[in-house]
Amino acid sequence: MLKPPVTPPELVDDTLARQGYAVLDAAGGAALLGAAVAGLEDWRACWDDLPPDAYLKDGGRYRRRRHSCFVVDGATVRQVPHRAHWQPVEYNALHGGIERQFEPMHPAMAQHPLWARWLAALGARVSALKGAQPWYVEAHVFRIDTTDGIGRPTPEGAHRDGVDLVAVTMVGRHQIKGGETRVFAAQSHEGLRFTLSEPWSTLLLDDERVIHESTPIQPVQAEGAGHRDTLVLTFRAGGFQGPV
Repeated sequence: MLKPPVTPPELVDDTLARQGYAVLDAAGGAALLGAAVAGLEDWRACWDDLPPDAYLKDGGRYRRRRHSCFVVDGATVRQVPHRAHWQPVEYNALHGGIERQFEPMHPAMAQHPLWARWLAALGARVSALKGAQPWYVEAHVFRIDTTDGIGRPTPEGAHRDGVDLVAVTMVGRHQIKGGETRVFAAQSHEGLRFTLSEPWSTLLLDDERVIHESTPIQPVQAEGAGHRDTLVLTFRAGGFQGPV
C-alpha cells in the first residue's frame, strides 16, 4: 500500500489552498481537534449498527450507511431536522437526481462532545479556504463490506460532490485489500494515489479543484469477510443540495 502524503496540521490550510487536497494523520487531526484521538473511539461502535443502503443501482448489497445534516457557523454547530440526501446527475451520474432517505446518525455520535468540535475544526479549514460563512454539512457514516465478494466505496466512479470541501476520515479496515484513494486535478491530468489505513486519518479535498475516487475492496482470504469504515463530511456554502 502506498502511504499518503501527510501534512503537518500547522500547514494544512496552506497545503489545501496550494494543491487542492491535504492529508492529516491521526495525530494531526487530534491537534486540530484539541483533544486526544482516543476520544473518537467512543464513536466506533456506531459503525456496527448501520442499515443497508437500499438505493444501489448496481444491485449490490455491499454498502451500509447513516446520514445526518448540520449547520456550522464558526464555533456554533447545530443539527437540522432530518432530510433526504440529494445530488444532481451532473455530480453523480449513477445515483443523482433522486431523493435518498437514510436513517439518521446515532445520538451517541451526533451528541458526543467531540462531534461539534470536529465539525467546527473542519469548518475552520473550509472558511480559511473559501471565506468565513455558515457551512451546510452532510455527514455520511459508511461501511463498505465484501458481502458480494467485492465492495465499491465509490460506485459512481471518479467524481466531484458539488460542495466546497469533502473530508474523508478513515475509521478502520478489517481483513481487506484494495480501497486505494485516487485524487486527480479537475483541470489537468495530474493525480496521485495512496491508501488511507491509519484509523482517524483524514483526507481533505477542495471539491472545486479535484476529483476523487476509491478503488473496490476484496477480502484478504477468498472465503473471508472484510469491511472498510469511513466518515465522509461535505461542507457547502449557501444551503444543502436539493431538487429545484
